[in-house]
Amino acid sequence: MHAVIRTGGKQYRVTPGDVVTVERLADDAGATVTFEEVLMVSDGEQSLVGTPLLENASVTGTVAEQMRAPRVIVFKKKRRKHHRKRNGHRQQLTVVRITDINIPDHTAAGRPEDGRTDAEPAAEEAVPAADSTP
Repeated sequence: MHAVIRTGGKQYRVTPGDVVTVERLADDAGATVTFEEVLMVSDGEQSLVGTPLLENASVTGTVAEQMRAPRVIVFKKKRRKHHRKRNGHRQQLTVVRITDINIPDHTAAGRPEDGRTDAEPAAEEAVPAADSTP
């Protein structure tokens, strides 16, 4: 089973047990974090896609560590003017280990409890065909 979550303005495809590096979260190492913005869930056979988000779905994980990305050097130069400017940046990141994908309304990835899909009506909801002879 995998899910697509949105955090920090980016989308990540995650499965339970994955280790994902995301933009900085305010939680400390060892804390449990819940991602409420779930865009899609799939178990390989059935897929459940939100419009744009799935209601009541969440992905939980634990914060493994807080870290910083490698330095990115920004160098600006204007030729023949003796103007050089060097600047650096290190993005702050959080490493999260995904533990669980929660979909409370459905069984495995979007199938309703009675086992039928939304496209096929239940037997009592079926409308008989109208007879066209006068």
